[in-house]
Amino acid sequence: MSDDSSTLYAKLLGETASITWQELQPFFARGALLRVAAEFDLIEAAQAVALDDRETVARWLSNGHIGKLEADEAQDWLERDPSLWAVVVAPWVLVQERAAKPSLH
Repeated sequence: MSDDSSTLYAKLLGETASITWQELQPFFARGALLRVAAEFDLIEAAQAVALDDRETVARWLSNGHIGKLEADEAQDWLERDPSLWAVVVAPWVLVQERAAKPSLH
């Protein structure tokens, strides 16, 4: 990772925050949400979008690592109200469902 890309990664990481589905619904309605798969690095995805790395983003879109949030997924999030993590890379909001913490018992 070059100094510039590690600086961008750190900047995006600092701009990432927990968010509720209720807060994200207006972005979904505008078609501005990109879902990032739970097993994928949200910040790495945001960095590729920010750098307009079309080849990488296209590959991730085709293999399902990122994609537009579908209506059935939005309905699921509305019903479950999961813990979500998001970062803005205008005009997009990249969002990821946070993995459930393992039970200690």
